[in-house]
Amino acid sequence: MVRLFFSYSHEDESLRDELEKHLAGLKHQGIIGAWHDRRIGAGDEWGKKIDDRLRNADIILLLVSVDFIASRYCYDLEMTYALERHDAGQARVIPVILRPCDWQDLPFRKLQAATRDGRPVVKFPTLDDGFMEVIQAIKRAAKSMHGSTEVLSPENFEQSSKTQPVPRVSGPRSSELRVRQSFTDHDRDEFMMASFEYIAAYFDNSLTELSDRNSHLKTYIRRRDKNGFEAVIYSDGKQAAKCGIWLSGGSFMGGIAFSSSGLGNGNSFNESMSVANDGHSLGLKPLGMSSLLTEHRDTFLTQEGAAEYFWAMLMQPLR
Repeated sequence: MVRLFFSYSHEDESLRDELEKHLAGLKHQGIIGAWHDRRIGAGDEWGKKIDDRLRNADIILLLVSVDFIASRYCYDLEMTYALERHDAGQARVIPVILRPCDWQDLPFRKLQAATRDGRPVVKFPTLDDGFMEVIQAIKRAAKSMHGSTEVLSPENFEQSSKTQPVPRVSGPRSSELRVRQSFTDHDRDEFMMASFEYIAAYFDNSLTELSDRNSHLKTYIRRRDKNGFEAVIYSDGKQAAKCGIWLSGGSFMGGIAFSSSGLGNGNSFNESMSVANDGHSLGLKPLGMSSLLTEHRDTFLTQEGAAEYFWAMLMQPLR
């Protein structure tokens, strides 16, 4: 059984709990045993207990957020020691970017994050989508460690953490492992539908946060059906910005369309995104009708990039 240690800020406890739920399958199979400081019993020396577990962990998850980076204990103590063990080949450290933060220049930037391109878990359409990527990364790491993972019962895990040698992990490798791929019509259609749902969730969350932060603003979002939604921002009760976003069809404008006048009848739009690929992955390419993109008409956007681009179009009247 691979021993897994959570290094996290207590501000992110709810996200850690969600991640632990997703680990249940690996636990049931006896592949991993997970530990965090909420398992410390009454009367235990918490500092010694954490040190012992960190010293014997095979996989160390850094649950990264602004609070993790700001925590002296997480950043200066746990992360530093975890990276020492990783560099010595005694454990594998996996950064899990929970929330957006400035982490790209920090010491663990050299490590492959659990999610693709280090996308924060909260930026996925749902937490389940984000944590599924994290679980797959943990599963791959557990299975790639030297030797087979012995299946142990949960009651024997405590003893095993003290007696079993720490498996060695694979050495340094390139971060450039992409190979050219081909994509089917089904792949493109699935990506288009998933992208629309991502943008809808992005707008819903962003509108809520916008009104929470600005007392004079009220927001509104309404799904017309599974293929379209309308968003409105009011300033002191007066409509200040509006848009409609929908899945469009036809050979000319097939993709995800945006109109600053709302959904209407779907015949008029200010911008449209179509599915494209760079030979390695699928992405979204704007037609370039918006003034935001006049100098970058060949831009290849991720789902988050497309959502942010449409959001910037909605917010233009407020700026």
